[in-house]
Amino acid sequence: MQDKSGADFLPPEAIAAVQRDNWARQRRGLKARSPFLSALWGGRDAPPRLEDLPDLPFCDKALLRQSQADHPPFGAYLGTGRSMVSRLHRTSGTTGQAMNLALSAADAALTAQVGGRAQAAAGLGPGHLVAHCLNYQMWMGGLTDHMTLEATGATVVPFGVGATDLLVRTIQELGVTALSCTPSYPAVLERVIAERFPGLKPRDLGLKLGLFGGEAGLDDPAFRARLEDTWGFAVRNANYGVTDVMCNFAGQCDQQTDLHFVGADVLYPELIDPDTAESRPWAEGTTGELVLTHLKKDCQPLVRFRTGDIITLTALGPCACGRTAPRLRVVGRADDMVTVRGLNVFPTAVAAVLTALPELSGEYRIVLPDHPPYDLLPLQAELAAGREPAPALARAIEESIKTHLRVTARVTLLPHGALPRTEGKTRRVVKESEVS
Repeated sequence: MQDKSGADFLPPEAIAAVQRDNWARQRRGLKARSPFLSALWGGRDAPPRLEDLPDLPFCDKALLRQSQADHPPFGAYLGTGRSMVSRLHRTSGTTGQAMNLALSAADAALTAQVGGRAQAAAGLGPGHLVAHCLNYQMWMGGLTDHMTLEATGATVVPFGVGATDLLVRTIQELGVTALSCTPSYPAVLERVIAERFPGLKPRDLGLKLGLFGGEAGLDDPAFRARLEDTWGFAVRNANYGVTDVMCNFAGQCDQQTDLHFVGADVLYPELIDPDTAESRPWAEGTTGELVLTHLKKDCQPLVRFRTGDIITLTALGPCACGRTAPRLRVVGRADDMVTVRGLNVFPTAVAAVLTALPELSGEYRIVLPDHPPYDLLPLQAELAAGREPAPALARAIEESIKTHLRVTARVTLLPHGALPRTEGKTRRVVKESEVS
């Protein structure tokens, strides 16, 4: 039985009232609790009205990194005494300085509650046995996402990463019904099954639900269809979040493929032009960079944080699933966007072209020169199993990219299995110096 008491089922006027109440409490003493925000605002107070937030400057990842470097380990935006920190996570630091993330007990409980709404929207709940296959070391995707799965009432297997052959046996022996992982991880599983379990097909495992997050790709119908056909499970984009803000606050329901923004009671969203930073309306059809403000947060409260994610608001009205939470689609990352002769290209758009071609595996990588400008898109595309490279295929891909994306590509075909599969996040845009 679906729980309809959450904020994702409240009408817009009720959500607006909750937002006002939460902000009234959150803003009290915020300047004093966060020397970082006080300095950023020039000593001003946070405005009483959420509509006046645009009067304040933005904060971003670079400013948070600098604050943690100057005031280790949590930065000058901790917002509480150290004794209130009940959990510490750390980002991988693969694209810069590793960040220390602090949660109070109340923060952790709220994070699980909101993330649980997204997982429940995707169909997870009591009666499901779900294997959670994300890194449990210090990354938020492990333990914190585990708690969001538990919040649905499902039984959670804390499997983590590695020992993929053991995972296959665990699914078989325990009767696991759902899998929680990144969209690229099933390819790793498929390879292990083919190599170590002769005669077994992925759909023979009997999984009913695939819960994905942490990477782009599921907006591509061809990629989604390939997963569903290979595995026989329902594919759900169940876990969208921003690490510095909240690990999971949006997920797909079973009625459509966009993401419900299920955290509107505790996160205030804005949209801005990613280039000019000018405000854009929170209205159906608007595309812009997502900016978030904590309405309820003890440790490391953020106001007007630029997420770097480019989203499109696809619907604000009620969904057939019963939820009233706005629906959105993640178009790409501002920092992954590649500008080729003045045209903006996102990896997700490239993926949509490639996954439509049966000659390819769907794995790809954009390998850019170390310094712009870029006159063309250098693309490595991996062949499907059993396919041989052919100049005609490379030209056909280049023509398809030209037709759909209006940019010139230089395509290099790679043999099947040449590009790395990973249990974590797969990087689609790299520099030449990183692969040479």
